[in-house]
Amino acid sequence: MIDGRQWRAEPALAAGLIIAGWLYAMLAGPLRARLAPGQPFPRTQARLFYGGLALFLLAVNSPFGRAGMDYLFTVHMAQSLVIMYPVAVLVLIGIPGWLADAALSLPAVRGIAAWLFRVPVCGGIFVLVVTGLHMPRVYEWGLESPAASALEHFALLGASLFFWWPLANPSGIRPPGSFAGRMVYLFCVEVALTALFTYLLMADHAVYPSYQFAPRLIPGVSATDDQVLGGILLSAVSSLVLLGALGLSFRRWAHADKHAFQKPET
Repeated sequence: MIDGRQWRAEPALAAGLIIAGWLYAMLAGPLRARLAPGQPFPRTQARLFYGGLALFLLAVNSPFGRAGMDYLFTVHMAQSLVIMYPVAVLVLIGIPGWLADAALSLPAVRGIAAWLFRVPVCGGIFVLVVTGLHMPRVYEWGLESPAASALEHFALLGASLFFWWPLANPSGIRPPGSFAGRMVYLFCVEVALTALFTYLLMADHAVYPSYQFAPRLIPGVSATDDQVLGGILLSAVSSLVLLGALGLSFRRWAHADKHAFQKPET
């Protein structure tokens, strides 16, 4: 069963996080003078970025992550939600605007970024990756191989960064879109994810064999029940996040219009 002192050791995942942390430290530190002369070290944003990496590590390598990999689909879904929403947001807003603009200004990146960071493409990547990672063969591959598991977790984080890019990216070159555009974007993503929600909630059998044959941590909760609970968790949390972001966009839009049309005092 689960030992609270037992942490998963995934060398590929640890190596990826170390490389990401090292690159950020080099770009925001010694190389900052070349990329953005005069800019101070982004202390607050660095805390957010490294906090996101730490949360990612906790979600995947802790006993909580092991429970999701070996026993309960619901826990694995909670792990995925942590990566999709808080981890991705922390990492994205932890990137200074000048660093994002320096990367997007590179000749080799400029053309690709102009297409890749379009709103429909960002939403499409997120929906396709999240849905694809939950297809039985792909999902089982991640459960069977630590390297595949690390790859899938990084793919989920990358797709989630694409999802949040049109809403909260720090770039001055490619800033977030209009508030109306953000609202349409969020609505479309919610609708597109419905297929995955339905797949998990309506299946009349356990679609992931590993959980079907795993020891039951909660008596009376079958693998099918666990799968439905995981689907409910994914659907509920994703809907709350998407509708919350949509409501916030509407509020900011109304607030911006109020100030735009406010007449100066005479």
